[in-house]
Amino acid sequence: MSSVMHRSMQVTEPEGDISLVRVDTQEPGPGQVRVTVEACGVCHSDALVIAGAIPGTTFPVTTGHEIAGRIDAIGANVTGWSVGDRVAVGWYGGSCGHCDACREGDGVLCPELQVPGAAYAGGFADSVVVPAVALASVPDELTAVEAAPLACAGVTVFNALRRSSARPGDTVAVLGLGGLGHLGVQFAWKMGFHTIAMARGPDKAPLAHKLGASHYIDSATEKTADALQAHGGAKVVLATVTDAAAMSATVDGLGRRGELIIAGVAMEPLDITPLQLVSGAKRVYGHASGIAVDTQNTLKFAAQTGVRAWTEEIPLEEAGAAYQKMLSGQARFRMVLTTGN
Repeated sequence: MSSVMHRSMQVTEPEGDISLVRVDTQEPGPGQVRVTVEACGVCHSDALVIAGAIPGTTFPVTTGHEIAGRIDAIGANVTGWSVGDRVAVGWYGGSCGHCDACREGDGVLCPELQVPGAAYAGGFADSVVVPAVALASVPDELTAVEAAPLACAGVTVFNALRRSSARPGDTVAVLGLGGLGHLGVQFAWKMGFHTIAMARGPDKAPLAHKLGASHYIDSATEKTADALQAHGGAKVVLATVTDAAAMSATVDGLGRRGELIIAGVAMEPLDITPLQLVSGAKRVYGHASGIAVDTQNTLKFAAQTGVRAWTEEIPLEEAGAAYQKMLSGQARFRMVLTTGN
């Protein structure tokens, strides 16, 4: 056990408070690296870790899966990385490497997926030890604060859009303008889509246009399906909200062979009939973020095109306040913890 210690923001029981403790700094084992954390985003999915809802979670936990920092130690059998390399780690924090999903490059759906915070101590800390397979290289153009949210929120929407059936010039609508949605609008615009933003309230229209949307639909006063059809129907609706009813309301706004891609997590069932899907041959499916190379591609695209998360920086020791602000919906748009490293 190392005699060196570092700060870690821990939760000792499900739904407990986040408290500052000092823990031993671990040496990386075979296939692992140790990363000095410089920034870590606060994601809504951190609530799943803190609730103990992810199988295999044991308390105390240190959550955090939007990690950006530098490698400071390398374990045995790790190649391709050097001490000092700038790296990011997201929701995909490692996988088994031998199942069909992993062998097909789809490790984010591995039955043994390792989520930082649940499988091992996450990024709400000064230091984290992670499997080398989870690392994404961070371009020089991005700061750690800029890179961290792209490791989960960013890769989720970027990957969803680039793997959809939409092509440049097609109409893509992004439902929601929160942590995921404000990035989704930027990526859709930069990828060449005719981009529509949808949210509640007329006050969000200037924001939508600033992010790159050509049009804004106020779902509080307009029927989203009719509004989308007025634009010829959407090839893709990317749902980033946690409201199943709002997602369901967009299906009739899809064009021929249109797709509703669900990136936001809701517990309620969707209200969609088979007739709605058969008419126009529409598809509805969920999307999970991506593996490390997908995160790396997201970071590269963002660096090249100017896509950036809008962030509020908070010192690591104030993680509890940052987490509560995120839960309340008051974050605009991504709370990012900084360590001073």
